[in-house]
Amino acid sequence: MRALAACAVLPPVVSLVSFARISALAGRRPARFNSVAPDDAALSAYVGQVLRRLPPPWRYTCLRRSVVLYHLLRRAGREVSLNIGVRKSGDGALQAHAWLVRDGAPYLEPDRDEHRAFSVIATFPETATQP
Repeated sequence: MRALAACAVLPPVVSLVSFARISALAGRRPARFNSVAPDDAALSAYVGQVLRRLPPPWRYTCLRRSVVLYHLLRRAGREVSLNIGVRKSGDGALQAHAWLVRDGAPYLEPDRDEHRAFSVIATFPETATQP
């Protein structure tokens, strides 16, 4: 239920509110729930499936997926951070990418090497070290 609620609330907020405010909300530490901790890989797959089936502004993007997982995993007590990076494409257009990091490595990413092409411009929580 928490995953569905996060998928319903957080993706449209990404388009409306500053990312610092989203990070403050989404990155809060756990409120000790009396439940079993989620299987991170299964949670990631579920969030991806839900977001891919929804219309805009919920539709799957790396940022929406990362924000939802960042929120859910941090609430479950996981030490994850959220990185946002940019790069120039071959035609000179600016592209962005968002991904999770745990223990200094990409976490739950479909392509573990995609982030290497991007220069990190922000990390949340802000006190996290960038890889």
